[in-house]
Amino acid sequence: MSTPEQSTTGGAAARWAGRVGGLAGSCHPGPVVAVTALMAALAVTAGQSAARCVLTAAAVLTGQLSVGWCNDAFDARRDIAAGRRGKPVVDGVVGVTEVWVAAYAALALCVPLSLACGARAGAVHLAGVAAAWAYDLRLKATAWSWAPYAVGFAALPAFVALGLPGHPWPAWWVVTAGALLGVGAHLGDVLPDISGDLATGVRGWPHRLGPHRARLLLPVPLVAASAVLALGPAGPPGRWGVAALVVAGLVAVAGTVLGRRRERAAFAAAVVVAVVDVALLLLRGTGIA
Repeated sequence: MSTPEQSTTGGAAARWAGRVGGLAGSCHPGPVVAVTALMAALAVTAGQSAARCVLTAAAVLTGQLSVGWCNDAFDARRDIAAGRRGKPVVDGVVGVTEVWVAAYAALALCVPLSLACGARAGAVHLAGVAAAWAYDLRLKATAWSWAPYAVGFAALPAFVALGLPGHPWPAWWVVTAGALLGVGAHLGDVLPDISGDLATGVRGWPHRLGPHRARLLLPVPLVAASAVLALGPAGPPGRWGVAALVVAGLVAVAGTVLGRRRERAAFAAAVVVAVVDVALLLLRGTGIA
């Protein structure tokens, strides 16, 4: 039989665990983990030292956390209006103020971690994070909603390249491919929520295109990124580059055709093409600068 003190302590611990879990769910954990892992892997393949790889990953992680928390905190009122259950803030698991505090704390950590990788590297990464915050706070509902994604995704491989010894400028093709991947990610991220967003007054670029045209356009920037990653670096693309480009093209065409009858087919095809692009990016990692 528990004492009142034990019950109080247990209840406090449960509430604290609930808040931590709510914050973890509010940061958009899937994209946070995926982007951080990808940049850590790119840092390794590019040739950064072990210590610098850890620093790069920490800077990217805190930046992504700040963006995810900012997004959920700012969208809380809109998400509640749209009835988007399953979000911790909407479900009351964690408060909006707590999520804002977490966002600003992560941003405050991101600044010194980014600059510790070098002044130019830090400035580029922080510019990408700033673009993502601008999307969350303003640009999401405008025709320029694609721009922060393009800037943010282009900044990530540039940040890795500038963090190498000598702080070399990134190759044009890796920045271009990053921007194209960002545009594709924007279309894929928004597509499932277009109807709910329109109901709450959000009219970003994909919303203005409409669900059908956005779905058809989704694989285009991703396949373009495949082409840039395969053909952009100096020298022949090699067997893997050609194979990846062919696979990306075939999957995109199949997704477009099947997507006319099955909505999820186009999205699934875009995910496959994105995976091909990530593999190409890592394969080309040693030449990103």
